Amino acid sequence: MPKQILALENYIDHTILKPDATIEDVKNTLNQAKKHKFVAVCINPVYVKLAKDYLKDTNTKIVTVIDFPLGAGTQEAKGFETEQAIKDGADEVDLVIDIGAIKSKNDAKAQKDIELVVNKAQGRVVKVIIETDLLTKEEIVECCTIVANAGADFVKTSTGFVKNGVGATVENVKLMKETVKSFGLKVKASGGIKTKDQALAMIEAGVDRIGTSSGLEIIND
Repeated sequence: MPKQILALENYIDHTILKPDATIEDVKNTLNQAKKHKFVAVCINPVYVKLAKDYLKDTNTKIVTVIDFPLGAGTQEAKGFETEQAIKDGADEVDLVIDIGAIKSKNDAKAQKDIELVVNKAQGRVVKVIIETDLLTKEEIVECCTIVANAGADFVKTSTGFVKNGVGATVENVKLMKETVKSFGLKVKASGGIKTKDQALAMIEAGVDRIGTSSGLEIIND
């Protein structure tokens, strides 16, 4: 894949999800997304209305997170949060899978949560974060299959919030891609992607999106 022809901004969800981000931090991220024409900006739900105003004359999509970062909320709360995000102007939602349900072998519960969010998203893109740092290889395959069967659009590696976590790896991305390709799902890599070389490696492994707070560093590298 010739590096020089890649428009990396077309892959990047320019992200600010840290809990101590100020409104000025968020506005700065939105302005960067607008200036550099990132495909999307990923923000916490409280800032979706602000992003809708900032990005109204651009093609940059607004992504927000649901039940983030633990995936341990009630099904009703996930549904309400999704409805509110769409009402506020989100184009896409990134839901954290119920990791506890996966570990408890309660796949049906995890799938039902995703199905509800897909329904509440009203046709918007739904990405499901499976938190690969906490899963075995077998569980990664299991989660990918659940996400596909639930009707979501993407499977995503990580929240980036796991203590001492590695985040996205080429090995896991390849495993995820291989698992979901027959379903027509896409893969988003996030967590620990900070350089152009890392981004290119993820693209070569098969990702369609990259979630990173280092978007500027990557495109300017």
